[in-house]
Amino acid sequence: MSSFLPHRIRYALVCGVLALSLFGAGCSGGRSAPKAERNENGWGESAAAETPPVAVTTASVMAREVPSFFQATGSLVADETSDVAPQTSGQVVATPVDVGAFVRQGDVIARLNDRDARLRLQQAEAGVGQAIAGVRQAEARLGLRAGGNFEASSIPEVRAAGSNLEQALAQLRLAEANERRYRELVETGDTSRIIYDQYRTQRDTARAQVNAARQQQEAAVNAARQSNQAIQSAQSAVESARSQVAIAQKAVADAVVRAPFAGYVSNRPIAVGEYVTPASVAATVLRTNPIKLQLQVPESEVPFITGGMGVSLEVDAHRNRKFAGRVTAVNPAIDPVSRAATVEAAIENSDNALRSGMFATARIVRQGGSRALYVPRAAVLADENTQSFRVFIIQNDAAKLRVVQIGEVEGDYVQILSGVNADEVLATSNLPQLYEGARVTKQ
Repeated sequence: MSSFLPHRIRYALVCGVLALSLFGAGCSGGRSAPKAERNENGWGESAAAETPPVAVTTASVMAREVPSFFQATGSLVADETSDVAPQTSGQVVATPVDVGAFVRQGDVIARLNDRDARLRLQQAEAGVGQAIAGVRQAEARLGLRAGGNFEASSIPEVRAAGSNLEQALAQLRLAEANERRYRELVETGDTSRIIYDQYRTQRDTARAQVNAARQQQEAAVNAARQSNQAIQSAQSAVESARSQVAIAQKAVADAVVRAPFAGYVSNRPIAVGEYVTPASVAATVLRTNPIKLQLQVPESEVPFITGGMGVSLEVDAHRNRKFAGRVTAVNPAIDPVSRAATVEAAIENSDNALRSGMFATARIVRQGGSRALYVPRAAVLADENTQSFRVFIIQNDAAKLRVVQIGEVEGDYVQILSGVNADEVLATSNLPQLYEGARVTKQ
């Protein structure tokens, strides 16, 4: 609507008033009507004064600091992409997930035939039992209880050999004492040499018996130590058997293909009955929360970008939604062809609204900012005829028309680039009824 419409309304009203005045004058005997006083606009104020005021609500133009940013384009890619492969070869017997399914870390993606692996596990477990029985048998030979510590002096054979040695030593001490006594008697002539020779022979015999008993004791101790080595060898056999069990358990576990991290299955090329190897891809899993944004940033802006800067993201698939994230990496190299560097940002994507491969437009917030004016969306009137935007400033209970240029829309507020000043009062209701100079009342 142009500003000429109110003047036409005034013109029509004035003409109607004049016509009624002339008609009244003719009916009253030809009394002359008073002349309408002209103002600077060419028509009287009486018509406007008779138009009832428009009731409006109002709001003030707000001025606030807004962050500075620059815009760049890029693509979304998965934070991590894994082509999951089986750890062993085998025939696929189950594929519990399909393309598009969400899997958590450790969830089963595929199962292979594990019959042979389970049989080897049973065999290894039986080997452990047999090795443990060998340990118990070796301990029994030494008279040890299960898990008891080895002490040579506590072995029965060693104890018996020790007793024999002590007895031989006692006999040797007696024989040596008799030999000394009779040697003195021979020297004094109180006994014959023949009797002394008998006791000397007994002494020598006792010495030989002591040596023999000592050798028997050492032999018993060596035998006990050998038996203890047999226990240790049997215990080593147990450990070896347990290692075989662990290997067999891993073979059973390897028959199950699991997700390495939480994400979505984007590809599952295997099927039940297919034979796969460690070189086969069972599924491709994408980690999409957070999702990675790769931007191409002009080299002039690269020095001002650091890790942790805020990023605001928009995609065509969600035009009325913005996604937030943070800069995580800045490539130190500049592409010599495009003269741009790749900047990566992590974007929150808990509902999987963003998909790998989407084209995105992002804004990176820089340090510093600028002052901007904001008004309620209800205060802006769009004129389809002129493709412009208008607001009405309220001054002295009258509406003043302003053509404005708008910027970003943030919720219920619109940024005004030009046309208004801070703290001016705007009409926020009944805008179609307003025009330049219209009288208003504030609600």
